[in-house]
Amino acid sequence: MSDITKHRRFVATAVAVTLGATTLAACGGSDDDGEAQSGPAKLTYWTWTPGMDKVVDLWNKGPGKEQQITVTVKKQASGDTLVTKILTAHKAGKGPDLVQAEYQALPTLVSNDAVADIAGEAGDAKGRFADGVWQQTTLGSDAVYAIPQDIGPMMFYYREDLFKKYGLEVPKTWDEFADTARKLKKEDADVDLTTFSANDSGLFAGLAQQAGAEWWTTEGQKWKVGIDDTATQRVADFWGGLVKEGAVDNQPMYTPAWNKALNTGKQIAWVSAVWAPGTLTTAAPDTEGKWKVAPLPQWSASENTTGSWGGSSTAVTTDSENKGAAAKFATWLNTDPEALTALAKEGGIYPAATTAQTSDAFAEPPAYFSNQADFYTVASEIAKTTAPSAWGPNVNVAYTTFKDAFGAAAKNKSDFGAALKTMQDDTVADMKKQGFEVAE
Repeated sequence: MSDITKHRRFVATAVAVTLGATTLAACGGSDDDGEAQSGPAKLTYWTWTPGMDKVVDLWNKGPGKEQQITVTVKKQASGDTLVTKILTAHKAGKGPDLVQAEYQALPTLVSNDAVADIAGEAGDAKGRFADGVWQQTTLGSDAVYAIPQDIGPMMFYYREDLFKKYGLEVPKTWDEFADTARKLKKEDADVDLTTFSANDSGLFAGLAQQAGAEWWTTEGQKWKVGIDDTATQRVADFWGGLVKEGAVDNQPMYTPAWNKALNTGKQIAWVSAVWAPGTLTTAAPDTEGKWKVAPLPQWSASENTTGSWGGSSTAVTTDSENKGAAAKFATWLNTDPEALTALAKEGGIYPAATTAQTSDAFAEPPAYFSNQADFYTVASEIAKTTAPSAWGPNVNVAYTTFKDAFGAAAKNKSDFGAALKTMQDDTVADMKKQGFEVAE
């Protein structure tokens, strides 16, 4: 048995996953993964990306027509809703051929044998992506469970005009970030550098990722949960300390109050990702042209790495009777220049493929950042430094616990370390409850 097969069967058969009220037992991978039926292939693709039907039309009228592979888009909700739908469909043997999957959802889909290993069909696709991005679709193995589609490299956004007004420098390290927050408070007690938002599990996960955290790994035939590892403790203690001393706000993001704070200059920076311009356009319309972007602060001046907040991939399901054909489409969709340009134009995504990040589609900055002509040049350089991630089969449980435990800690300005331990304990308890073997 090959190492790939061993890894796949370990992940696919050693675990059972609960998502919401749906419990599914994993089953072994099929022996014909990657094989396609001969003759014309008609494929279905479940995705939430806007305008995907227009992108798929390019395939159907071009390469797909030549290869007799037709793809039909079926629009879906995103997040846990889609994962649950996929697992339910797979249990009935009626899954689509392809599915858009967020990176953190892939371990759940793999453990339920819902997505196929397409390593044999991916060709030279690996070279089109940053190592840290590609790793998210391999789960650290020689298998390939999806082709990266879009990414969310994290960056630091700040009001250039207000930084000048308050005599602030763009922080290059997290220590400088803390000092900047304190200096701003001395200049104007009514203004915050930013807020810690306990509503945003993905933001915290990305910050931990940047610090070197590995929340889920395998140890022999067991899972190891490291949510309260040293790297994440460092992140929790850092933000908990700033919240406790009042150096940053403790209110959640994406609320009317948060929008107003950004729009009126009561918060002058935001730790976010490459997709932030779209959010700022609606949250702070009066500040267009006043923001700039820079790399995320580092834990030491010698480092150069970022975390990831968001992003998804295109996976081929094990239910597909045309896995080879589906893999061809997935690879084309996320590596072909014409497809990537269309994805950026029609779907508004930031592509995972490194060559696309410097294509003509990103020659001009977002309209909101018309004052920063090199916005996408900066973004592409930051994207190359994306740190590897380590996702597990019950991310949804960890994220839910984060919102509860950190929500209370942020509101009460209490110990973030204790909240992190709760997150660890609840995640481990859930894994054991579902039959996972967890290393202590």
